[in-house]
Amino acid sequence: MATRTVLYSHGNAADIGQMYELFIDLSTHLKVNLIGYDYSGYGRSSGKPSEHNTYADIEAVYKCLEESYNTKQEDIILYGQSVGSGPTVNLAARLPRLRAVVLHSSILSGLRVMYPVKHTYWFDIYKNIDKIQSVKCTVLVIHGTSDEVVDCSHGKQLWELCQEKYEPLWIKGGKHCNLELFPEYIKHLKKFISAIEKPPSSRRNNSSRKSVDQSTTTHHHHSGRRKSTDCFEAPRKSTNKKETLDFINELEPFALKFDMNDDKVGKPRIPYEHMERSRRSVEYIEKPRSSTDIKLEWPCMSVDCIDRIQN
Repeated sequence: MATRTVLYSHGNAADIGQMYELFIDLSTHLKVNLIGYDYSGYGRSSGKPSEHNTYADIEAVYKCLEESYNTKQEDIILYGQSVGSGPTVNLAARLPRLRAVVLHSSILSGLRVMYPVKHTYWFDIYKNIDKIQSVKCTVLVIHGTSDEVVDCSHGKQLWELCQEKYEPLWIKGGKHCNLELFPEYIKHLKKFISAIEKPPSSRRNNSSRKSVDQSTTTHHHHSGRRKSTDCFEAPRKSTNKKETLDFINELEPFALKFDMNDDKVGKPRIPYEHMERSRRSVEYIEKPRSSTDIKLEWPCMSVDCIDRIQN
């Protein structure tokens, strides 16, 4: 009897088998329909992971909701966790009548997780920072203040750039993998689901635009709620593939390379070797490194100092 449907894009180190218990938990507590999917090359999905393929994947699931389940755009809530914020924001920017968006431990862009760059480079991936302003529906941002993988500043900047903001949830002491364990997580989501049922004008008047830091510093385990699996550890291997899948391993023009053993030539690459580590301090800026055996041949877009990259 649910009226809303959540389309959930999970994080890097997970597949829908691992996410199933959380999906049931969210569906029950929020009283929503929920549909999840695996990116190409994840779990039992065929194909190869890439930025472009994740966009095609979420588009296919959205069409499935419309055509197979007769779900209207205005009844859909897109939920993107961590890397899943990439396909989520990309699709949301093209759906003017979408009900709402939830960004959970989201990223500004792939490159910005590693380096505090101030400009968007042509080879960057998941450019949420440039797309979020095109999202017309209400956006809820959830982020942990102690996130060691994707700094909380990513969530705060995305929230500032949103057209239609909802009161964000900054979970004090929350990390990248455990936000579901905090009681305020599900409480705030319930409040959000209730708020988006109201007309837009009423929402603007009643929703606080202030950033709220939660006072809880220790997480509480709920027997019915499972821990997040998006730890940026080595991703789960596909049952029909032998290669190691690393969802954010290397940057290349407009796409990702996921096969560590695949050494195709002719495409410039920027190593992205330690996504599982904490984000670097903003006081330490390391220049992106390009492969020494290939030459950049692609045209440079939105690059203010490409010579630094070549060096």
